[in-house]
Amino acid sequence: METRTLPVWEPHSHPTHELLWNRAGASTATVGARTWTITPSVGLWIPAGVLHSATAPAGTWYRTAHVDPRTDSPLPGGPVAVEMTPLFTLLLERLVDQSLEARSRELTEQMVFDLLEPSPHALLVQRPGSELLRPIVTALEASPGDPRSLTEWAARLGVSERTITRAFRADTGLSFGAWQAAFRAQQAALLLGRGMTVDEVAARVGYSSASGFGAAFRRTTGLTPGRFRELGVSEALHRAS
Repeated sequence: METRTLPVWEPHSHPTHELLWNRAGASTATVGARTWTITPSVGLWIPAGVLHSATAPAGTWYRTAHVDPRTDSPLPGGPVAVEMTPLFTLLLERLVDQSLEARSRELTEQMVFDLLEPSPHALLVQRPGSELLRPIVTALEASPGDPRSLTEWAARLGVSERTITRAFRADTGLSFGAWQAAFRAQQAALLLGRGMTVDEVAARVGYSSASGFGAAFRRTTGLTPGRFRELGVSEALHRAS
């Protein structure tokens, strides 16, 4: 389904397992303080009964498949980012077919489970809950390219750099720098999914050069920004033809 506005799905759950993926663009799903970015190459597995919310920017072509919860999942009990290979995507598209016979659906679901594999390139950001970190998080959410360093934030908040680092690690498991890089990659994916150029996105999320941005984005996602953008644009052109 293609979105033409910015739909927001309020917190809800399903009696079935759900798998979210995109044919084009990038969307997000949130469980508690954790937000995953869903792309054409990385989907999200959400077990039955897990409360989640989601957003899909205009132009996103998102897909969902539901799986019988009576079938044991090979993944952990919580949400897991999964690799979207061509074969895996074809099987999920088959599950979307409401006319699929029960036996065929059962066999397809089993093949889906056989191919379910956690992605090493999950775009996952956990929002810190610490009051100390609130000004930092708020500033970056308003402007992902905010240039202030750890040293500058420590001076601004009247604490040591070590105090900020400890707070980030306690809340997210990451240092300030690592969390900031993950957050910027997540925001960049959403902007690229909307069709912005690589240079535009690099500047928007705080990189002085497209090459530096490209290296950081690839480390996190496994794709260059250009290739990531190309996936969405080529699919959009295919649908328009």
